[in-house]
Amino acid sequence: MTISNEVTMAGILDSVNQRTQLVGQNRLELLLFKLVGRQRFGINVFKVREVLQCPPLTSLPKQDPYIKGVAHIRGQTISIIDLSKATGGPEIRQTEDCFIIIAEYNRSVQGFLVSGVERITTLSWQDIMPPPEGAGKSSYLTAVTDIDGEMVSILDVEKILNEISPVSTDLSEDVVDETVGESVGDKIVMIADDSTVARNQVKRALEPLGLNLVLAKNGQDALDQLKEIANGCQNSITEKVALLISDIEMPEMDGYTLTAELKNDERTKQMPVILHTSLSGVFNNAMVEKVGAEDFIPKFHPDELATAVKKWLKLEE
Repeated sequence: MTISNEVTMAGILDSVNQRTQLVGQNRLELLLFKLVGRQRFGINVFKVREVLQCPPLTSLPKQDPYIKGVAHIRGQTISIIDLSKATGGPEIRQTEDCFIIIAEYNRSVQGFLVSGVERITTLSWQDIMPPPEGAGKSSYLTAVTDIDGEMVSILDVEKILNEISPVSTDLSEDVVDETVGESVGDKIVMIADDSTVARNQVKRALEPLGLNLVLAKNGQDALDQLKEIANGCQNSITEKVALLISDIEMPEMDGYTLTAELKNDERTKQMPVILHTSLSGVFNNAMVEKVGAEDFIPKFHPDELATAVKKWLKLEE
């Protein structure tokens, strides 16, 4: 990640190896920022390419109301999303003193307009908690944490992006195969993701395969469910669970730690794990190998995901 000269940050780890170790220890770096008001928000540094002073923006005809304009940055034209307005808050009107967070989600690059950027802090995923129960379906939070005695909200960016540009979950005709579920029988495929939108995207994409799908809201929830199932198996959990598809970024326990826990348990080590995430970077392959996951699929391409699922269910021709 590049930080422009206008923004002073502390505690940035420049080494990919150091960052790999950080993720493997169930830890993350959170970039703290503000929208309109005093409330602080956070985004995982691994999603962030660059932070810079807001450049001049160009408006486009019939652009989405949440798009503030486009900016030309390092030879690339990037849409700039007003993150305050996109999450139901007031519009950020004056952009001269604001900042742009350039981030990569789901194989595309976006710019998020924020009113101020504070610093980067290192936390444990155990300190990242699910949003309050009363937040409701309209909430744009995927998690919350306490920093310096104040609540910091971690936004469900996948939900925001899906509302601006909905992701198709349709499979190509040649990938659809309802006999996959018949071959697996009563065994379940578990989907672990802290984003309700992302969980449902994966669920809708895999339903045409006729699978018995079970959902988990984060890594700890998935581990608890899988351990309970394993306790009811004579030998391996594969008697009842065919596959786990897990996000990496999740409160309480990330996908890497979840995978490592499962691979270190004789009852669950034989179950295939596909890590499915919007995280990008060279550390992914190293971490997948380190924790013992069978596969890594970047979000979100339904055909690629379904093809990987068929492969690890031993059904891909």
